[in-house]
Amino acid sequence: MKRSLLLSAIFLAGSLMRPALAADPLTLQLKWVTQAQFAGYYVAKAKGFYKDENLDVTIKPGGPDINPSQVIAGGGADVVVDWMPSALATREKGVPLVNIAQVFQKSGLELTCRKDSGVRTPKDFRGKTLGVWFAGNEYPFLAWMAKLNYTTSGPNADVKVLKQGFNVDPLLQKQAACISTMTYNEYWQLIEAGMKPDQLVVFKYETEGVATLEDGLYALQPKLNDPKMVDRLARFLRGSMKGWQYAMDHQKEAVAIVLDNDTTGAQTERHQTTMMSEVAKLIPGSSHGLGYLEPASYERTVDELLAGKSDPVISKRPEDATTHAVWDKAFAQK
Repeated sequence: MKRSLLLSAIFLAGSLMRPALAADPLTLQLKWVTQAQFAGYYVAKAKGFYKDENLDVTIKPGGPDINPSQVIAGGGADVVVDWMPSALATREKGVPLVNIAQVFQKSGLELTCRKDSGVRTPKDFRGKTLGVWFAGNEYPFLAWMAKLNYTTSGPNADVKVLKQGFNVDPLLQKQAACISTMTYNEYWQLIEAGMKPDQLVVFKYETEGVATLEDGLYALQPKLNDPKMVDRLARFLRGSMKGWQYAMDHQKEAVAIVLDNDTTGAQTERHQTTMMSEVAKLIPGSSHGLGYLEPASYERTVDELLAGKSDPVISKRPEDATTHAVWDKAFAQK
């Protein structure tokens, strides 16, 4: 009996002395700076949801000089947040990006115009200066203009494209009739700058029937051939969607977590509170659950990108650009 107890004690002591298995590292590259657009990931890290999945997740903020597709292609991330038009255009250029989950089910993209510019309908865009973000964000706009049969380049272009900085100054200073805005960000920057809603005319891509999918999660195809990485990404997806659900259910706390992670100090509680509220409207919608890419939404996005008669965003329908394997591993058996 004493010998048995002694062996048990030795075994227990040895177990305590052995280091715990290290959490699997995973790096996420965001599309933009730290803000409530990405609250779910910051919440998942802060609340321990990634830790519960035995993951050590590094979240890398984006910025005006950071292209998520280039980061992952260069080995700087395991998974990135990107818009599908950008991801598919990049894939066609040779970077094998694959959508593994679709967080935003609806588009938040808009074209916001000054009412005093005379713009009332898309027919009034002709001859006007329109502000557009580039670095991959231009593709939905170019697809819409192509669908309207408006040319956007050349000396006799139907619309003049202003390469818009990541601010709303062109509209405030009347440098453009319209600028690109998001329902959760730049539109509210205009309001906070003193403009009134009745001074603006807003064209939502969703309402205009030209919406494409935005914030999704992408990995590289070769990585998806590794069962261990698929398992790691599935755990990441499970933790992330738990984070997003918590963020939507506890928006005030989620905003506080985002602000805690904003090392620049540029974000304000007021703006982030509005952003969190608006972002929460874009995430639900899949009949399967958070993060599931609906095939019909994917096909709609591809159709929009192929719509241009002379200059489509992509030249052919992509193959193997999406997978449900990671989502299924994360949730199908739960």
